[in-house]
Amino acid sequence: MEIKKLMNNSIKLPQKLMLLGSGELGKEFVIAAKRLGNYVIAVDRYGNAPAMQVADCSEVISMLSADDLEAVVSKYQPDFIIPEIEAIRTEKLLEFEQRGMTVIPTAAATNYTMNRDRIRELAHQELGIRTAKYGYAITLEELIAVSDEVGFPNVVKPVMSSSGKGQSVVKEKSEVEKAWNYAIANSRGDSQKVIVEEFINFEIEITLLTIKQWNAPTIFCSPIGHRQERGDYQESWQPAEISEKMIVEAQEIAKKVTDALGGAGIFGVEFFITKDEVIFSELSPRPHDTGMVTLISQNLNEFELHLRAILGLPIPNIEQLGFSASAVILATEKSDSIVYTGVAEALSEKDVDIRLFGKPNAHPYRRMGVALAQGSDIQEAREKAARAASKIKLK
Repeated sequence: MEIKKLMNNSIKLPQKLMLLGSGELGKEFVIAAKRLGNYVIAVDRYGNAPAMQVADCSEVISMLSADDLEAVVSKYQPDFIIPEIEAIRTEKLLEFEQRGMTVIPTAAATNYTMNRDRIRELAHQELGIRTAKYGYAITLEELIAVSDEVGFPNVVKPVMSSSGKGQSVVKEKSEVEKAWNYAIANSRGDSQKVIVEEFINFEIEITLLTIKQWNAPTIFCSPIGHRQERGDYQESWQPAEISEKMIVEAQEIAKKVTDALGGAGIFGVEFFITKDEVIFSELSPRPHDTGMVTLISQNLNEFELHLRAILGLPIPNIEQLGFSASAVILATEKSDSIVYTGVAEALSEKDVDIRLFGKPNAHPYRRMGVALAQGSDIQEAREKAARAASKIKLK
């Protein structure tokens, strides 16, 4: 298998990388891969996706179609297959791996994390890790019953989704039907299953970027704090202010889960931090949207770390460069012809940067870019990032 080649010191570049999913996270990963001369095929369900704009070539397929996946993999014979989204026919990835191909981090890990029920059960039932109390439903009637068991308020979300889509906080029984409809409307793939979670009264929600390597120890970035609305990330900042004791506890949990999943690459492991508990929430086996802050906050951003881990390249150190923050730039209207204004104004402030994703169309609340900032403390960094994001308008 390709993995064996990575276990020695004669790593050869370029490698041929196939990216399944070509959004904004994929775009930054392709940029990192191209800087080291690799050949990248960007694949997605629609044309001119962000990563396609910087890749060597692209393909438009249904990634829920086993036949389409077979055709595109057979055509290019990639050294690495790198899923960037959840909505993939993961059974086909397992087949590719059985045929000797390298799926990142592993086909099994992708299969586990495609649905929230599998990763939750791995953490809670098999590994004995503290999670929120939870239950599942596949009909509205079941959701009403499970919500009563879990209690109110609770959180309802599809078991298969990305970037928090379809998530609702349900305060009372009268809101359950609305939450069901929203979850099903935003479910990825062909899943009609939702998860109901205990509402955790947390002090902060964090992402711990965890880098699992083929032949070196698992390492971690400084914890990233983040804030969500409508189940989607709105801003993130690094470092998150939590105690060293809780950081160590989060690292131990993250290592336990990622060891169980195996493979190599970066994992975005999410936690609720309460006054006296570290509670496992979710995990993504790839760069995390909240980790876009690392584009300004670290010597190696999350995309470069993901690439190095995949290729078996050394990561001598991860240096945190100071108080940093990101704030999303959202669309407010539906449009197929996008023009940005206010970019110059946003960039006029010191230690501010902007990333515009190049998405071909917009709709309300779609993430179209991100503002990045550094400050003398976290509060200043967050304020600068939010201010820069607010200056950019879509017309």
